Amino acid sequence: MVAKNRKDKLALATSISQNLKGPSEAIVGFHNLLIEEVRRTGPEAALEDLQKIGIAASNLVQMVEVLGKGMHQISADKDAQAKLRHDFRSPINAIIGYSEMVLDDFEVDLEPSACRDINAILNEARRLALQIDVTINGSDIQNNAEGSNKDEEIAASLERSLTAPEVGREILTGHILVIDDEAANREILTRLLERRGHSVRSVGSARETYKSLKREGFDLVLLDILMPEVNGIDVLERMKEDPSWREIPVVMVSGLNETDAIAKCISVGAEDYLPKPIDPVLLHARVDACLERSRWRAKELAFTNEIKYERDRADKLLHSMLPAPVIKRLNDGETNIADRFVGATIIFADIVEFTPLVARMDAGDLILELSRLFTAFDDLATMHGIEKIKTIGDAYMAASGIPLHRKDHAHAAISFARDILRTMSDSTISSAGLQIRIGVHSGPVIAGLIGRKRSIYDVWGETVNLASRLEATGRSGHIHISAQTKDALGDHLPNAEAQTHFVKGVGEITSYFVA
Repeated sequence: MVAKNRKDKLALATSISQNLKGPSEAIVGFHNLLIEEVRRTGPEAALEDLQKIGIAASNLVQMVEVLGKGMHQISADKDAQAKLRHDFRSPINAIIGYSEMVLDDFEVDLEPSACRDINAILNEARRLALQIDVTINGSDIQNNAEGSNKDEEIAASLERSLTAPEVGREILTGHILVIDDEAANREILTRLLERRGHSVRSVGSARETYKSLKREGFDLVLLDILMPEVNGIDVLERMKEDPSWREIPVVMVSGLNETDAIAKCISVGAEDYLPKPIDPVLLHARVDACLERSRWRAKELAFTNEIKYERDRADKLLHSMLPAPVIKRLNDGETNIADRFVGATIIFADIVEFTPLVARMDAGDLILELSRLFTAFDDLATMHGIEKIKTIGDAYMAASGIPLHRKDHAHAAISFARDILRTMSDSTISSAGLQIRIGVHSGPVIAGLIGRKRSIYDVWGETVNLASRLEATGRSGHIHISAQTKDALGDHLPNAEAQTHFVKGVGEITSYFVA
């Protein structure tokens, strides 16, 4: 019997919603759009009749609400039904009459969109007039089999949704802050929430609110709008301005039936709005929904942070392998990265007598020694703006003036090379007493990115070959530079020691030793 009564009520509510509430609310919606348009674009003379349409539309919505609450009492009362039909006709006729007068008097002056809105109001009002008898008169509902079946189908579908078990849904609980200046309201909310398993802190003012937020972490805030001294909207704005409180979801609670206040709360950042007096079912539904959204936001934030962490790791690894300008070009979509540089300086640094050292040193100690040395060289390269190209066994190759051109490429290369020599004498870095020789040559090079697996930014050209030859024919503890590098340095090396010698693949050249 109870199930039947519930089903009958759902069917009745569906009938009212489909037949009366929908059209009446549509009239109000179109009227709001219309009057806003006319206030903005004119004609101003039409506003008086439009306001009368608005009053009639509001009365109509209220009548539909009253009808929904008292329908069972009048379902068998023919006199009451006749009176209702008469009462509904008055606002409907007013809406139709004033809408037609506005079109007759001002159609030429109205914007096309305003005319469309008036016609929409007329259509909904006429549709509503046809539905009055169908909805109010029970026998008419029975005679309208198609409409009745449709309402029953919708009601049955809604009943299935309402009674379906929530399989697998987790019941969420949280730490909730209740803010209301009325002690009775705080007690009601607190008891309702604690019965649901939530832990609750209740306060009665903005000052207490801020103290609680600083002391404790909350999963949700229920905030009353109407409070003395500092109202709820101001408290909400303060919360959303504070980075440590901004992400706490807030549900505004108030008996203030004011659309502007509700809209302001939502625009400031409130998660939802709960009217007074508190409906326990609605309270728990909105609290559960807020906690669920908050949990998903926390998961999303954690996932985003994890992605950022992994991306930063990948970027750091990529920057350790490739120059920053090259990475930018790759990110911009460039696939073939190759450049010709008219002036650059290549540096080769090679450890002297390294092969015999490999034979007599422990593998771990050898790798540790090389790692300390080359890490120190990396730091020097960064300090001087030198681009490390690669290591080849015990040789360290770098370039000055690529991938970004610089006029002082030779000066930077020599400063870098001298710091390498000083590093080799530092016992904390090279404990094995190793020596190094360095070759430096300046000239044109081609630089680019090659390979898909373990891609490398490399350089090619005679400048690279000659720099390698100068290193191979150099002296331990000295920098062996070409005449081109000396010319690029100008008067920077007045005491360079010159020598003339034969270089394979190049011929006889003059080069210089610098300590």
